[in-house]
Amino acid sequence: MELQFYFHESINQKWTVRELKRQIKSSLFHRLALSTDKDGVLALAHHGHAILTPDDILHDPYVLEFTGLPQRKCYKEGELEKALKENMENFLLELGRGFAFIGRQYVMPIGGRQFKVDLVFYHCILKCYVLIDLKRSEITHGDVGQMNLYLNYFKNEICMPDDNLPVGIVLGAKRDEVLMEYALEGITNKLFVARYQLYLPKKEELQAQLDKMLSQTDI
Repeated sequence: MELQFYFHESINQKWTVRELKRQIKSSLFHRLALSTDKDGVLALAHHGHAILTPDDILHDPYVLEFTGLPQRKCYKEGELEKALKENMENFLLELGRGFAFIGRQYVMPIGGRQFKVDLVFYHCILKCYVLIDLKRSEITHGDVGQMNLYLNYFKNEICMPDDNLPVGIVLGAKRDEVLMEYALEGITNKLFVARYQLYLPKKEELQAQLDKMLSQTDI
């Protein structure tokens, strides 16, 4: 299944040999497969990764080894943001097909104050803005509320009539599943929380997780 996936994706996304090697090293197939179900795994293998809904653009975790930031270094969010911008080609590869970079530290004047979202993209397939806010540590409920504010602003002030609703991703080093469940409950905007890591994942661990998931679904 894994080889089939990379075969289809390399054609669909027109990866270079270097890009294909990077996606294999980052275990893209396993990361995507673990976020879906039995039918989703089979679809990945047979057709590649289809982008049909905002849920389809999400990776968890995002692998950002190309930033060069050591895993245990005490760094600021601005350093991570700067490293992503300086390595935008690699970041776009990690984000996946359809992303176009709009800007960094995008200013939003709201209620007499100025707010800034770290990174703004436009997704050419889904026809929507994608806002990404970076957190160097654990994502909090306040981070979710802040992103919801940004999405409401974009929805009312930035999006054109032919744009679909904006998508927000709060990207942090850690998250508490229960806290995030309560923080996201009742939010109608397309808002996601996801983790990132600064090192390549161990394929053996991901394969073990995938085997466990597939055995439970009697594939």
